[in-house]
Amino acid sequence: MKIKSLLLIAFLTFGNILSQNIKSPSEFLGYEIGSRFTRHHKVVEYFKYVSNTLSNVKLEKYGETNEHRPLYLSYISSQENINNLENIRKTNLSQTGIINGNSDNKTAIVWLSYNVHGNEASSTEASMLTIYELVTTKKSWLENTVIIMDPCINPDGRDRYVNWFNQVKSTPFNITQDAKEHHEPWPGGRPNHYLFDLNRDWAWATQIETQQRIKIYNKWMPHIHVDFHEQGINSPYYFAPAAEPFHEIITDWQRDFQTQIGKNHANYFDKEGWLYFTKESFDLLYPSYGDTYPTFMGAIGMTYEQAGHGRAGLGIQTDEGEVLTLKDRALHHMTTGLSTVEISSRNAEKLNSEFKKFFKNKNLEYKSFVLKNDNEDKINRLIDLLDTHEIKYEYAIKGTIKGYRFNTEKEEKFTTSNGDLVIHTNQPKGKMVKVLFEPKAKLSDSLTYDITAWSLPYAHGFDAIASKTKVSSIESKTVKSITNTIDKSAYAYISKWNSLEDATFLGALLQQNITPRFSEKIFSLEGKTYDPGTLIILRNDNRTTDFDEKLNKIANKHQRKIEPVATGFVDSGLDFGSYSVKPINKQKIALLSGKGASSLSFGEIWHFFETELKYPLTILNSDYFSKTKFSKYDVIIIPNGYYSNVLHKTTLDKLSTFVSAGGTLIVIGNALNSFADKKGYSLKSKESKKDSTKYNLTPYADQERKNIQNLITGAIFKSKVDVTHPLAFGYKSDYFSLKLSGTSFNYLENGINVAYFDKDTENVSGYAGSRALKNIPESLLFGEEQKGRGSIIYMVDNPLFRSFWHNGKLFLANAVFLLNSNTLK
Repeated sequence: MKIKSLLLIAFLTFGNILSQNIKSPSEFLGYEIGSRFTRHHKVVEYFKYVSNTLSNVKLEKYGETNEHRPLYLSYISSQENINNLENIRKTNLSQTGIINGNSDNKTAIVWLSYNVHGNEASSTEASMLTIYELVTTKKSWLENTVIIMDPCINPDGRDRYVNWFNQVKSTPFNITQDAKEHHEPWPGGRPNHYLFDLNRDWAWATQIETQQRIKIYNKWMPHIHVDFHEQGINSPYYFAPAAEPFHEIITDWQRDFQTQIGKNHANYFDKEGWLYFTKESFDLLYPSYGDTYPTFMGAIGMTYEQAGHGRAGLGIQTDEGEVLTLKDRALHHMTTGLSTVEISSRNAEKLNSEFKKFFKNKNLEYKSFVLKNDNEDKINRLIDLLDTHEIKYEYAIKGTIKGYRFNTEKEEKFTTSNGDLVIHTNQPKGKMVKVLFEPKAKLSDSLTYDITAWSLPYAHGFDAIASKTKVSSIESKTVKSITNTIDKSAYAYISKWNSLEDATFLGALLQQNITPRFSEKIFSLEGKTYDPGTLIILRNDNRTTDFDEKLNKIANKHQRKIEPVATGFVDSGLDFGSYSVKPINKQKIALLSGKGASSLSFGEIWHFFETELKYPLTILNSDYFSKTKFSKYDVIIIPNGYYSNVLHKTTLDKLSTFVSAGGTLIVIGNALNSFADKKGYSLKSKESKKDSTKYNLTPYADQERKNIQNLITGAIFKSKVDVTHPLAFGYKSDYFSLKLSGTSFNYLENGINVAYFDKDTENVSGYAGSRALKNIPESLLFGEEQKGRGSIIYMVDNPLFRSFWHNGKLFLANAVFLLNSNTLK
């Protein structure tokens, strides 16, 4: 026994010596933190060095980016806790009800996330300082705390910024704001590879970085989560508590502990004389942030914002004459990171007890959300998202229920069918279910940092109901795999058209040189009725010996049912030889990028084609767009953006010629402003009604609130749809659109108004300013202007917003494949 004690003392002494002798980041890297930016691989090397040197630090690779950079988490705690890490994790999960077991956890779990925006680069530098301090001078906090550190959420964006900066910086660095090193080129380092904002992707999990991170997050469910950011160069440091509006599910404890944390930070900042602010700008409403998502999962989720961003470089002079350096920025982030761990350690037991209370969800207003299963593909897409977040779901039993119906916005009876999806709120993640599915989020303040509506039944296009009583359901249903068979005698094969998965199947056919057709009219054949848009794959169009085998293989891979039919003579409708049954030729698509284009909108389209449609496109740059030979392409897509220096008269005339020759031009969002009211284009801006007062007599303090009368901050509106038009094939007569601005356009006089807002349109959910609201009724949503043999598709609202508004995606696929694709150009 005595020998064992001596060995334990020796081991602890040796561990203490190691932690004292471990190299600091500066010693390891060979330069002082803040004197240069550290490329991602060197950051990884330092974290590997620490974990290889110290037994109380564990490093885990949890994924890889699109550009194949590794994603790592570091676990830092006492040796005892590291040895017992898996048991701590399971005990913590048992507090939530996610798993069964001992729920008496007393260890605080703090997750620190750095550099979600690649050009907000000081936080990754701070992560190295923070881990060093934790394992050397702050070891007492580790006795009852597990710290999980993600030193760089967005390595691709970070290296894009750091590599650019290292190429252009002056030596020594230049603090003049005009200097080149303070002006990033398009698209900047903020987003990831596909130019998505990862800080707005937590709930939607459209990006590979998010998907891999959420898996580990769900395994741990931490009590504290901090997302480190940077803002404009003239701003003081921001930390908790957050600003209103807070979502209503946030508990009093979560609010109160944010304040306690903020006060702890303030003690350190006050001593140094550093400026800071709280309770402004950054609210806790939109669920897909690095502060809100953890908050709605029971944690204390917080954003910390340091001045700097992509403009600051290694040092810059602010408007107040101060020199803001990378060293300062990293030090400030290290200070709040350590302060967070300190107060969490002091309150470990309270954090656990309150965390446990959060998961009691019996008192939520809506007990069940039911989504009608009239489209298996849409159900499967939503199930994939629920599985990502480990949210439980079941299936309805045939019957009648009553509740709030999303489509009609009224309390109604609703007939359920076997297979309808049911999500109950009385489950561990019930509060997140409420947030994601509730028809309308309650707003305590109209001044918000992001969109104010996102309800998944609208985003995915479901007929759904929210019930205040628990709906009867069963846990599982039989899932049948589609296996098609070859029929060499078939005159044609028929496949449905009402989902993005159908468009992906079409893209695969075209790339394998199989030419399908689509019907513009409803028809029936052999006792079955087929909707407009239905794909008809004729043997006569595909005269190759392996046609059946190749088609069958593609259909099975994409799980598409193809119906063989023996004739093209239909029972009702138009025969397969009709002009209304049009061939779809392989489309050559170009997408505009570069200056003027919104990098986010461009990224959404790029990501859509590469990862969802899996169909090739050519990316053009605005620098040479006007010189491009447009006739090489069938479709040109212009993302949301501001193109006054790109789409000048010469280019607009050239685009008009392209369209007249049979091309399809797709214009999205603010890009419409470059075509509106221009000669040769029928799009007309809808003028806002001016104030009756000539002068602005609004008090200075109320100016911001007055200005939001002109804004729509991500609100949902119901539109009417002309389902007879190919752009709308696969849709029903109503479509719920996420409107992101107050800009409106008149109905097309010389064109087809495919989707539009009628005179009775009102916002369904989310904030819309009173003046902006006046312009929505009798305005365009999606329209086609026909010119010569081609057409221009105007998309006022973005159908791909953040890739989570799934119900809009088929509109874009229709525009690409079903319009002007019947003739070879």
